[in-house]
Amino acid sequence: MGKVMIAYYSAGGTTQQMAAYIGEGVRISGGEAAVKEILDIKTVEELSGYDGYMFGAPTYSLDVSEVMKKFLSTALKDVRVDKLGGSFGSYTHDVAYGHDNHAPANIFKMLQDSFKMNPFELGALILREDIVDTVEGMRACQEYGKVFGARLNG
Repeated sequence: MGKVMIAYYSAGGTTQQMAAYIGEGVRISGGEAAVKEILDIKTVEELSGYDGYMFGAPTYSLDVSEVMKKFLSTALKDVRVDKLGGSFGSYTHDVAYGHDNHAPANIFKMLQDSFKMNPFELGALILREDIVDTVEGMRACQEYGKVFGARLNG
């Protein structure tokens, strides 16, 4: 049974809701999921002992919030190699930009390049904010969690 840390930053509650749904998906797959807001994680030790990690943040001006950037750069320096890594988050509008510019895509790239985590084959989960609290959004998040959990249990 794989253990997954789902750590997120949420300003308005949407990313928090995504984290909860993803955690449900991990549990449905038979895995264990710890869902925590990054501001509640006080020590690096709280991040140890997991088989996989997912990090979530909303998109601000097509970038990752400074709060999440700081968290990742300090907290992950000892928790990285050979762990499965995924990311998720929401956005409010596209303005014709591609999803590869959104925070979850940037986090996903950081997990691979800077922290040498194994990339989750589904890539980053990126949902428009108004979709998250719908049945479609819930299912997308749960499926992401289920596949991630199954990959760890595989």
